Amino acid sequence: MSALQFLREKAGVVVAGLIGFSLFLFVVSDFFGKGRGQRLKQKKYYELGQIGGEYISYQDYELKLQNLLEIYKLSGKTNIDEATNETLREQTWQQMVREKILDPQYKKLGLGVSTEEIDELVLGNKPHQIVQQLFTDQQTGTFNKSFLVNFLKQTEVDETAKKYWLFFENEIVNDQTNTKYNNLVSKGLYVTSKQAEFDREVNANTVDFSYILKNYASVPDSSIKIYQSDLDTYYSKHKENYKRSALRDIEYVTFDVVPSEDDIKQTEQWINKTKQDFANASDPVDYINMTADTRYVGFYIPLSAVPDTLKAFVKKEDLKSIFGPYIEDGSYKLARLIAVGDRPDSVHVRHILLATGKTRTIEEARHEADSLIKLIKSGTSFESLARANSDDQGSAKIGGDLGWFTEGKMVVPFNNACFTGKKGDIKTAETTFGVHIIEILAQSKPIRKYNIGYIDRKIMPGSLTNQKAYSAASQFAGTNDTYAKFVKTIAAEGLNKRVANSIAPQQKTLPGLDNPRPLIMALFQAEQGKIILDNSQQAVFQIGDKYVVAYCTKVQEDGIAPQKDVENDLRFALLKDKKADLITAEFNKIGGAGKTLDDIARTMGLTEQEATKITFRSYTIPGAGTEPTLVAAASVSKQGIVSGPVKGNNGVYMLTVNNVVTTPDVDLKLLRNKLESSFEMRGSYEAYDALRKAANIIDKRYKFY
Repeated sequence: MSALQFLREKAGVVVAGLIGFSLFLFVVSDFFGKGRGQRLKQKKYYELGQIGGEYISYQDYELKLQNLLEIYKLSGKTNIDEATNETLREQTWQQMVREKILDPQYKKLGLGVSTEEIDELVLGNKPHQIVQQLFTDQQTGTFNKSFLVNFLKQTEVDETAKKYWLFFENEIVNDQTNTKYNNLVSKGLYVTSKQAEFDREVNANTVDFSYILKNYASVPDSSIKIYQSDLDTYYSKHKENYKRSALRDIEYVTFDVVPSEDDIKQTEQWINKTKQDFANASDPVDYINMTADTRYVGFYIPLSAVPDTLKAFVKKEDLKSIFGPYIEDGSYKLARLIAVGDRPDSVHVRHILLATGKTRTIEEARHEADSLIKLIKSGTSFESLARANSDDQGSAKIGGDLGWFTEGKMVVPFNNACFTGKKGDIKTAETTFGVHIIEILAQSKPIRKYNIGYIDRKIMPGSLTNQKAYSAASQFAGTNDTYAKFVKTIAAEGLNKRVANSIAPQQKTLPGLDNPRPLIMALFQAEQGKIILDNSQQAVFQIGDKYVVAYCTKVQEDGIAPQKDVENDLRFALLKDKKADLITAEFNKIGGAGKTLDDIARTMGLTEQEATKITFRSYTIPGAGTEPTLVAAASVSKQGIVSGPVKGNNGVYMLTVNNVVTTPDVDLKLLRNKLESSFEMRGSYEAYDALRKAANIIDKRYKFY
């Protein structure tokens, strides 16, 4: 086995951990048009985002994805679904963000990784964790340096191996540089003795206190006057509180593409014409696989699992007759009984899997299986052979035992080997996984079972039906080219209009539509009150089995909201502030020298409440909820003195501390060390978070994915 082949087998998990999973990519054509205006237009169109004010193009982003795809393919991974696509896209974006933010910091600080360091991280006594993961023997758990050395030699003559290794080497360099940066930041943090003293002071006391609350709701809104100048001033001072993300509202109608009577009739004619051929087929299984929409399964099922429609038919055990046609799950079907037999309901087996593909050919697996079977029959323990030889690592640990299972749980060749043999048999089966050596340990009592084959044909809309639906949608879009007409026609014709509000750029669902991502992407390129167009400037979208015509009814851009859009929020905040001022004035008027909390409560008709064991770091107050201002006030108030008024989230408070428990003195040196450790840990990620926020990242991936 070559070193590259070995690494491919070992690196799958590592690659997944480093780059997630991949997607099928396409190469974009050159987007530079003629003339500066055209180039600027194209540049804006292909803008994927901005990081620290730097333009990020769709092409650059795709190139990184393409490079990752090559590495992904080299690791032998080919199964790609939308979830893995999304994972890879997100990881690629985050990697670009880190590079744009951190690389300038590395350069400014003179951070890097020398050739000598790389050699030490790869070939030294303590290799980097990536190297250890790649070249550790999974069977023994020990690092195999000879595999590493052999692979590095191969990179000198094999370009594929070289490219593969350079990816991992680059990851090692990035990780080492980032570690240096984090250490530099963390070790640069320092806690003074005054900071330690302050921390000890604020945590020195635990208090029990009584409090009263006058809720903001007790003051009528009508008693508060708010002027435009108040709104302007408040908005000017608190703009940052009104940041919001991009959102859109959409309204749409669908034109369903459903099979017509003619489509149903054509499918019925086809199934009727097929019926006699199915009955005459000498090899019905082969005929099913060549003719039906669904391939032959091949499992036997008990009568209890046979569909009610077919029970009377299969009981006759006639292998020549055809049942049907009949309609089930939107398809016309024919059924034929392929075989009948007495088979166990369930079996208990163990197996040894000799996987084929990268490590051995099918012929090698067969030869190895013959050798192992001879050892088993000569008395060698099946369990020990399974532990030492089976490529099914899950069952190998327990001697290859798969437990009990019913028919249909395993792939067909394996299933049939288990259910056609008898207890004690040693059998082999060849599947897509490799060659299996199977020992049947036990079987349940045989019962009558039926193997049924089906010819099915989905009732699908024909081209004429599809064209009619598209024409109806196209005519609707052309006639209703304004939002007013759109709404009026829907009402006049009684169409079902769907509404979806607050759609986010990355959203992937819309009511009543399957996979509506193209429509959502187009939604974020549309203007408010305008019909939504695709990249070809067409207003009709094909989403699954529907044609869709839609309007963008509201646009909310990313950033600070305009004052007019948040006026209700501003008014609510001002009402709260002004009510707090009125309640505070009332407390100040009623309170005073000699007045207890109980006196104030009785005068104002308020209920006195208790809170115990509150420290400066407490999050909530019993009966009050999250009130950080009240917590802070209680922590520093003197015992026996009425304190307040305190403006909180729910209302205005007055309080009296009843008891103060002082915690034992904490050693100042130990406290400093503890705080410094905490700062160092936070520094490793908070520095990056601060740089990230300062970069003002704009993410427009929703335009393309």
